[in-house]
Amino acid sequence: MKKISLVALVFTLLFGTAASAQKIGYISVDQAVGMMPELSRIDTVLQRFQADSLNPRYAYIISEYQRKDSQLNGKDSAKFYPSPAVRSQVRSELEGLAYQIQNWQQFAQQEIQGKQNELLEPVYRRVMKAINDVAKESGYTHVMNKEALLVAPPGDDMLPMVAKKLHVKLPAGGAAPTAPAPPAGRGRQ
Repeated sequence: MKKISLVALVFTLLFGTAASAQKIGYISVDQAVGMMPELSRIDTVLQRFQADSLNPRYAYIISEYQRKDSQLNGKDSAKFYPSPAVRSQVRSELEGLAYQIQNWQQFAQQEIQGKQNELLEPVYRRVMKAINDVAKESGYTHVMNKEALLVAPPGDDMLPMVAKKLHVKLPAGGAAPTAPAPPAGRGRQ
């Protein structure tokens, strides 16, 4: 019985010592990314992507639909599409184009999100590297995302140290803007 009590006491002392040696910090990854100067360039690239790629593609789909519809349903439709099989195929194409037009907003949003993820991925990678470097340099054994915490001491907020490491200034009041959604597969950490 004494052996069990002695083992339990040693275990408690060892476990308690190991637990007290842990240093836990937190940071808002989205705020850290939101401070990055690259975000304004990324916004510009996304606007150009929409203007130069998505808008012309939408205009082309509309014009193709109108062209095929007028040829198929116009008075000279037999001239453009003499066989019933070809007319049937064009009707199927028209349905596909109509579907694309009806769902364009969703499609465009997915395209923009994919482009945004592609452009933000290196920014998130850079921020995560800075967070890991600061954690290692400052002796943090665990770093949590600030949004996951209900209560946290101000001394363990790593945002100022990460901002310094990234050579970016904290906005007035210490709160940084929130970044766009993280790239797919990265998740908020």
